[in-house]
Amino acid sequence: MKYIVNNIVTSIHEGKEGAVDKFLSKTGFKKQEVSLFKSSVDARRQNVSFVSSVMVDTENKKAEEIIKRAGYQYSLKKDGRIKIPTVKNDRIIRPVIAGFGPAGMFCALILARANLKPIVIERGQPIDKRTEDVNLFWQQSIFNRESNVQFGEGGAGTFSDGKLTTRINDSLCSFILEEFVNFGAPSDILTKAKPHVGTDYLKKVVKNLREEIVARGGEVRFNEALVDIKLRGGKVYSAVTSKEEIFTDSLFLAIGHSARDTFEMLEREGFAMISKGFSIGVRIEQRQEVIDRGLYGRLAGHKNLPVGEYQLSERKNNRGVYTFCMCPGGVVVNAASEENTVVTNGMSYYKRDLENANSALAVSVFGDDFNNDWKKAVEFQRKLEKSAFEAGGKSYKAPFCTVGEFLGRGRQKSTVKPSFTTGVENVNLRKLCPDFMADMLELGLNTFNRRLNGFSSDDAVMTGFETRTSSPVRIVRDEAMQAVDKKGVYPLGEGAGYAGGIVSAAVDGIRGAMSFLENIDDSRSD
Repeated sequence: MKYIVNNIVTSIHEGKEGAVDKFLSKTGFKKQEVSLFKSSVDARRQNVSFVSSVMVDTENKKAEEIIKRAGYQYSLKKDGRIKIPTVKNDRIIRPVIAGFGPAGMFCALILARANLKPIVIERGQPIDKRTEDVNLFWQQSIFNRESNVQFGEGGAGTFSDGKLTTRINDSLCSFILEEFVNFGAPSDILTKAKPHVGTDYLKKVVKNLREEIVARGGEVRFNEALVDIKLRGGKVYSAVTSKEEIFTDSLFLAIGHSARDTFEMLEREGFAMISKGFSIGVRIEQRQEVIDRGLYGRLAGHKNLPVGEYQLSERKNNRGVYTFCMCPGGVVVNAASEENTVVTNGMSYYKRDLENANSALAVSVFGDDFNNDWKKAVEFQRKLEKSAFEAGGKSYKAPFCTVGEFLGRGRQKSTVKPSFTTGVENVNLRKLCPDFMADMLELGLNTFNRRLNGFSSDDAVMTGFETRTSSPVRIVRDEAMQAVDKKGVYPLGEGAGYAGGIVSAAVDGIRGAMSFLENIDDSRSD
C-alpha cells in the first residue's frame, strides 16, 4: 500500500530533505519504504520552515496504526495510471486534433498510444522555428501572426515559465508530471509543491512528446490552421484546413484561448458559445531581492531556500484582484497574437536567476459584464490591447509606469528596470484603464504591500496590458465532452473554456480522449 503522510515540518537548517529522516525517527519504517513526496516553504511571519509530505510504500499491515500513533495525518495515494485501450481495427477513421498546446498534446498522446494514429493540425510552427519567430519579434518587432507567443508547438504555456501548479484535484495530475519528466523535464517537479519546468526545458519536452506521437503513426502538421468544420445530420464529417479537407468522424478542438478567428468560425457553424469569466490587468515587476527580503527577512539568500514566490488576492463587491502567473527571476514578454496590439505575459527559465520578479496583477471580469456575449468580451480585450499599442508609440513598445505614479504620487525614478521584450514607453497606466479596473488595481497595490513588504513600493513598475489570463469564451459541451448538437466534436482545454493552465488543460485533453475511447465503435471503417 502507498500512503501520503502530510504536514511534516522541518527547520530551514534541516531543509526539506530532513522530512524523511524526521518521519523515520518517529515511526521506525525502513528507509527504502519512505520518500519525499511534496515540499513547500512556509514563510508566514518570516518564521521560515519547510512543510513536506512523504510517501510510504510498504507491505506492513500495521502501517496505518504506526502513522496514527506518531501523530501524523495521512491518505491513500491515488493511482494516476491510465489504462488505455488498444484499438485493433486498422480501418478506423483517424481522429483529428486542432491545436498542439497542452490539451492537444496529451489528447494526441493518448490516442496515439491507443493505436489510432491521430492527425494533429497546428496553425503555428514547430518549436525551433517558432522560437526564431518569437525572438525576431522581441528583438526587432517583426511580428508573425501565425507563429508567436500564443500560436505554435506547445501552445501559449511554452513561453510562460512552464508552471505546473493547478487548483484541480485530479489523479491525472501526477501522471502528467511523470510524463513531463519522461519527456525531459527536471525530476524535481515531482516533489515541488509549486513545480515549474522553465521555458528552456519545456521546449525540449514538447518536441520529445511530439516525436512519440509520430513514432506511433500519428502526424503533427504545422502551419496548417482549421478554417471550417463540415457536419452532416449533426455529426462531424470533415475538418477543412488551410491546406486540405480531412475526412473524419472525430474532431478535438484544442484551439487555445487566443484563437479568435476560430471562435468566429464556430459561431457561423452554429456551435453553442457563451461568455465566461476571465481577468485583465498589468504585469508588475520588483527586484527579486526585494521579494526575497519581504518573504524571508534576514534569512533571504539562505542556501536551502528557493527563490521567493507570492500569491495574493483581495475582493470587493464580488470582484477580485489577485496576482497570477508569478515568475520569479523572470522577464515580461510581449505576447501579442494580432497586429498592432500589445499583450503582456511573464516567463522564467528553469534557474529563475534574472534580476526581476514579475506577476500579473489582474482584476476579474464576468460574463454578465458583457451581457454574456463572448464577442463583446473579446472586443473589450482588443480595445485594451490596441490602446496599449498606441500609447507605446505604435511600435510594439508597451506603456509602463511606476506604482508611485499610478497611485498619484508623481513620476518616480525607479531602481527596477522594466524587462518587457519589445521595449517600453513611460505612460501613466491609470489614464488607459477603465475606472473599475483602476480602482481594483489600486486596492490590490495598497492591500498587498501590507502583506508582502516591497510588493508595491513606489519604484515597482507596471506594464500594460495583461488580457489573456484565460479564455473569454466557453464552447458548450455535454457530459460526453462533445459540443452540444455536434456529435464527434470535442471542445477541450483553455480555448474551449474548461481549463486554466498547463496541467488542467492537459487533464482535459486526456479526459476528452478517454471519453472518445470509451464510446468508440470498432466496427466503423473508412
